[in-house]
Amino acid sequence: MEETKKQLFTRGMKDGLPIGLGYFAVSFTLGIAAKNAGMTALQAAVTSALINASAGEFIGFTLIAANAGYLEVMVMEAVANARYLLMSCALSQKISPKVGLLHRMLMGFYVTDEIFGVSVAQKELRPVYSYGVISMAAPGWTLGTFLGVLMGNILPLRVVSALSVALYGMFAAVFVPPAKENKIVAGLIVISFIASFIFNKAAVFVGISSGIKIIILTVIISLAAALLFPVKSEGKEE
Repeated sequence: MEETKKQLFTRGMKDGLPIGLGYFAVSFTLGIAAKNAGMTALQAAVTSALINASAGEFIGFTLIAANAGYLEVMVMEAVANARYLLMSCALSQKISPKVGLLHRMLMGFYVTDEIFGVSVAQKELRPVYSYGVISMAAPGWTLGTFLGVLMGNILPLRVVSALSVALYGMFAAVFVPPAKENKIVAGLIVISFIASFIFNKAAVFVGISSGIKIIILTVIISLAAALLFPVKSEGKEE
């Protein structure tokens, strides 16, 4: 039996709740970075509401603090967030052709690593499910940044450090369940970790930015997985 829009939205909220809680914790440290860059709580909150990208915002706040020019900020943001183009392309394959441009733009605007993780696991990605996820995830990110500016410098250093580690726990919550169900997915995750470690340590890759490294690894590993372990279409006859 097909889920109703209300059921889809509710399921999206349930999937988005842990993401929102993780975002709320992690974005505290983002608020501290914004405060160090001379931004007010409102300015930082608006930035989080419009960007929705941890690495991009950290880079932006760092460049602002260093009085970087507009062009430099634009180039660095494009590099840091380019991976979302790949994620959006992957998610577009799960969206019905009947879904309009406005829905697609709104869904694409809120694509993050964690939202991508729960979205790509859907058999068919419908806008109402995405809005359910977004309704829980996005406010957590914005509110955490806002409070981070106001309270971040008051909290003990150990607490701030603990909050920054929460992001890794959130990542683990995204990829562990599918890895437990599929050995191929688990193997690809291990390979991704190893390849990422090599890219970060090998001298030959030192001059490449972290954003470009992510794109290269994503394309190579995804292409290899698609060629070696193709997923058969359900409508295709054996």
